[in-house]
Amino acid sequence: MSNSLERLAAVIESRKPEHGGDPETSYVARLFAKGDDAILKKIGEEAVETVMAAKDVRAGADPSKLLYETADLWFHSMVLLARFDLTPQQVIDELARREGVSGIEEKAARPQE
Repeated sequence: MSNSLERLAAVIESRKPEHGGDPETSYVARLFAKGDDAILKKIGEEAVETVMAAKDVRAGADPSKLLYETADLWFHSMVLLARFDLTPQQVIDELARREGVSGIEEKAARPQE
């Protein structure tokens, strides 16, 4: 995992209430304090903004807009992972596990819910 992701994950972890995160001074601590639904809502917003940025880029907008929105989406996804004591490295490990496996086959092998 990149050093940047490791450092960001460590900062996010330090903002948890049990590690002294202060909602008055930290955006991430404020998200944690508001609870899961606030984090999920933010991810939904960022996902929509990412989709809209991609559509704008497709229509000729500056691609940096898509990078900016994707960074926001990844950031908020990392906050959600931390909320459930998961790490970016675990996501990377899961992607590595899937490497070389057809997406169609991987999806078909998932347990049916």
